[in-house]
Amino acid sequence: MVFGIVGKFFKRIKSGLAKTRSVFGDALRGLIGKGRVIDKQFLEELEDILIAADIGIAKTDEILEDIQTRFKQGEAAEGEALLDFLKRSLREELQEASSDELKTASAGPTVVLIVGVNGTGKTTSIAKLAKRFKDQGKEVLLAAGDTYRAAAIEQLSIWSERIGVDIVKQHDGADAAAVAFDAIIAAEARGADLVLIDTAGRLHNRDDLMRELEKIRRVIQKKYPEAPHETLLVIDATSGQNAIQQARIFSQSMGVSGLILTKLDGTAKGGCALSIKRELGLPIRYIGVGEQMDDLQPFDPDAYIEAIFGELAEDE
Repeated sequence: MVFGIVGKFFKRIKSGLAKTRSVFGDALRGLIGKGRVIDKQFLEELEDILIAADIGIAKTDEILEDIQTRFKQGEAAEGEALLDFLKRSLREELQEASSDELKTASAGPTVVLIVGVNGTGKTTSIAKLAKRFKDQGKEVLLAAGDTYRAAAIEQLSIWSERIGVDIVKQHDGADAAAVAFDAIIAAEARGADLVLIDTAGRLHNRDDLMRELEKIRRVIQKKYPEAPHETLLVIDATSGQNAIQQARIFSQSMGVSGLILTKLDGTAKGGCALSIKRELGLPIRYIGVGEQMDDLQPFDPDAYIEAIFGELAEDE
């Protein structure tokens, strides 16, 4: 059973996590499904499976220690009982990492700043978010704040036309803070509900990037002191520990309030959601599980765990 998840919604997530399921779910089925005794070799094989899925060393050690303790006390059993324990442990870890509610403005438009390094799927994620909010009946305005890349401005402009939302932009090399300020003024004038602001992601020029982002925040706050209401960091799930390091850099300067985890469909390490949560302590707002516009989904721990366990979950 999938807890409160609409069938179509779950199928999209399950399809997007197919690579992780092929490594994680199939391996667990081969290990646990045989009803093997919980001995040293079993635990070593289970450790390899958990680490291969990028669950994280700390969480893996915690799981193995808990299994050993329960087994010694006669509380752990093989097969489905052990599977249930694993699912429950991972789900509990992720429950604290999820939050499907974005903060909204008490007055005026809600301002969402989107940050992340180049190549993470940031601009595309903004477009997908815009479509999602528009489909919910909200008036959305985009701000092309990645003014260091003409391609980024052009890309977001194309998306705005396809989705049918307005965009505020300037020329290549323009002041990104000025673009952001113009956007929130335009949003207020047009009665928009939401402003999504793209930003540059030049990690190789990190100090300049952070100063620019801090300037954008200061300029926005001149108009709305409580803004940005959300600062969402886009992370590429395929980049492993690099993603965690990037998140630390942005969090230190920008007060990141949530994460968008992209490209989960392109990796077998879907367990990275757990290691990212443990390392950063930030809520995962959305996950990207494909290239289609509807493939950016709110992060739901129940659906996520059911999807990576695959057929094991279906047999319950």
